[in-house]
Amino acid sequence: MKSSWQYFFLKITSRLVCLLPYSWILALGKILGRIYYRLAGRQRERALLQIKERLGVPQGEAEQIIRRLFIKLGQTLLEVMYLPALTPATMEQYVEIENRHYLDAAVAEGKGVAVLTAHIGNWEWLGAGLAMYGFPVASIVKRQPNDQHTRILNEIRQKVGIEIFSRGTTELVAAAKALKKGRVLGFFSDQDAGPNGIFVEFLGKPASSPAGLATFARKFEVPVVPAFIVRRPEGGHRIIVGPAFRFVPGNDPATDCRNFVAYTTKIIEQTIRSYPDEWLWFQKRWNTKWAGEQA
Repeated sequence: MKSSWQYFFLKITSRLVCLLPYSWILALGKILGRIYYRLAGRQRERALLQIKERLGVPQGEAEQIIRRLFIKLGQTLLEVMYLPALTPATMEQYVEIENRHYLDAAVAEGKGVAVLTAHIGNWEWLGAGLAMYGFPVASIVKRQPNDQHTRILNEIRQKVGIEIFSRGTTELVAAAKALKKGRVLGFFSDQDAGPNGIFVEFLGKPASSPAGLATFARKFEVPVVPAFIVRRPEGGHRIIVGPAFRFVPGNDPATDCRNFVAYTTKIIEQTIRSYPDEWLWFQKRWNTKWAGEQA
């Protein structure tokens, strides 16, 4: 109860933000992002180091990319608070879907769909946009360090039409429930997976990568559709959908899984290279050491 004030503060903030025109959200978000850039010293320095190492760009170019990233993050924060003000009609003004037919075809199979995505652009608007366009979107919500933040986010997600599955169940059980309903379920596959992850090359360096999507796609034999959201120069967003693919089993399950993870990681990598100021460069993506790397 002591921390419930955070929930009510965010609730009130969201209601106030929803009173503003969308153009104001973008303008105020830029200011917020510039302030964040100045204050978040550790994240900024980590982001600069990682982008120079992984993309091979000079200091000046790296600084420009990271500055744009922080500005977009400021806009993203206010946009998430603004979601309750949106309707399917207004969402169509702010979000367009490219290659929607790939996702339509996958959903039409009726088995459920796994969406390969990453922390690129405003990922909360990715789920909200798909839901408001009529796709049966679901989300498996895990326990976060701050339950009050999760509480307000879940309320916003449900308001825009995303079905939330209980965090008390295991991920596989929750996924099975979503599939039986033919839901579109997103998998963020760009974070460090710890010692239990699968090491594959990511932006030129081995990184522990999540195996959840591979396990999911193998067990349930569902189509996997890449979908990422990026900003439009004039404001608003584009959801970029790619062709569906599947887990192809072979003679060695471990090798099959690794090949699948390498393939999906390459898709994410290509998207980051195309939109370098949209990805969270300050996350500790290469935090886990692999056997061939010196500590």
